[in-house]
Amino acid sequence: MLFKDVLGLDHIKNHLALSADRGRIAHAQLFVGPEGSGTLAMALAYVQYLVCENTKGENLGGNQACNLKFDSLAHPDVHFAFPTSNSDKVRSHAVSNHYMDEWRQFVKEQPYGNLFDWYRLIGIEKKQGQIGVDEAMDVVKKLALKSYEGGYKVMIIWMAEKMNTAAANKLLKLIEEPPQKTIFLLITEDEEQILQTIRSRCQILHFPPLAEETIANALVEKGLVREEALRLAHGANGNFNKAIDLMNRDSEDLVFEKWFVQWVRSAFKAKGNKAAIHDLIMWSEEVAKTGRETQKKFLKYCLSVMRQALLINFGADELAYMQIHVDNFKLEKFAPFIHESNILDIVAELEEAMYHIERNGNSKIVLTDLSIKLTRLLHRKAA
Repeated sequence: MLFKDVLGLDHIKNHLALSADRGRIAHAQLFVGPEGSGTLAMALAYVQYLVCENTKGENLGGNQACNLKFDSLAHPDVHFAFPTSNSDKVRSHAVSNHYMDEWRQFVKEQPYGNLFDWYRLIGIEKKQGQIGVDEAMDVVKKLALKSYEGGYKVMIIWMAEKMNTAAANKLLKLIEEPPQKTIFLLITEDEEQILQTIRSRCQILHFPPLAEETIANALVEKGLVREEALRLAHGANGNFNKAIDLMNRDSEDLVFEKWFVQWVRSAFKAKGNKAAIHDLIMWSEEVAKTGRETQKKFLKYCLSVMRQALLINFGADELAYMQIHVDNFKLEKFAPFIHESNILDIVAELEEAMYHIERNGNSKIVLTDLSIKLTRLLHRKAA
């Protein structure tokens, strides 16, 4: 991938190209950015710029054979690590090498894709992937080899926040003092989940969400009319992956909308109506049947809806980007029920539910308890 193929972010492209041209290349770098902001795409373009000795302009003029290897993600001096889990394909000790064919497909088709897209592609969407100690041992072995072409060796670790403590400790010394001309490039959406000892050894570069105009222009190039492209770009909130999903009507948010509306309507019926509790239990059972990654993603979606409703309630409509497409449900009508007296408690309950689900708590119990608590909170009066 070339710099010109990465959407927007010209200031980051210029910074990376200039630092490379001047030979000021940190041996450990951490790219931090929200989903769909292009951290993986930028990392690939940056590494190709370094390894193939390309020029800035159109990012051409370097080693053409090297560029061809990059196009197929088959350069022998560029290695990848990413979250995996055992599956029908790999029964035990799964590491990134087992999924390289799927990884090449993922990067080619969805360079702005998220973790759930990746899990769905390799068939582990009902599990929780990680970068474990087996992966860390694999990384150490790969980087112990000499550079195939005599230049830089690069290890790209995607979704580095999924690195468990054992793996992080295994790699700590190597990240601190890597072999000559070896670069670690970590990519994350949440730097706080990465061990401080790892973060302190990395040069950190923060990515902003993509501009609406940038996303809209990219959607127009894919065949959308300008007006529709602008509407989807606004709803994507800087996330190009979400914009593509909305364009293809393939966004998991469309399913989450139905779950959220069903939950809210059941919650309002539950006041003074014991029979409605059965609806909440049925809702909890339905969501609990899905994988843990889906459940966590849904709870994050609920957090986003609550925050958007609060903005509308406080009159900051220009900051509200979310649209709910379920019939007869208007976020503007729901907004008055989210206010200063309950928003902090609602957020705390949603985050606590995510915490327990991530740690393999019983999903049905966690979600039922969440439903009952949030029902009470939604009926709390504003101050």
